[in-house]
Amino acid sequence: MGNTQEPRWLDAEEQQSWLTFAYMLIRLPAALDAQMQRDAGISQFEYLVMAGLSMCPGHTLRMSDLADFTASSLSRLSNVVGRLEKRGWVTRTPDPSDGRYTRAVLTEQGREKVVASAPPYVEEVRRLVFDPLNTAQQRQLREISRRILHANDPDDPCIDDPLGALRDAAGPATPPA
Repeated sequence: MGNTQEPRWLDAEEQQSWLTFAYMLIRLPAALDAQMQRDAGISQFEYLVMAGLSMCPGHTLRMSDLADFTASSLSRLSNVVGRLEKRGWVTRTPDPSDGRYTRAVLTEQGREKVVASAPPYVEEVRRLVFDPLNTAQQRQLREISRRILHANDPDDPCIDDPLGALRDAAGPATPPA
């Protein structure tokens, strides 16, 4: 049987807030992706994959954990890592502690690409997100984002401390195989 309860429609103010937020959810990633394409010749997603690896001990992470960090499917991540491998920026190796897993490893060339790509990316993030807000609003943005993410997936370890979750997933530094 269908639900006979009346939907909780948005009032005019909620609808205005939602539509503004939804528009930002579309426009901000597009602007950041355009900057990365223009300045680095890679997508923002490719950059985030390599930047995530660059922050891990040994620049290495299981593909499944990297998929969690980038909020992507293993299939999408595998396709992107394949493109990064062709450019010499990432390699894949079996996980020596459990051969059922595959690790992504940032190469030295990949690390150099991240280092070269980071300054213009960070400047664009600063210009589009942080500069329009004062310090209190920046903290509010973090808290609002955290609350929305918790409503979406309360068990996601990346919500409260994305870098800590990434480093925890990576474990202690181990040299690439």
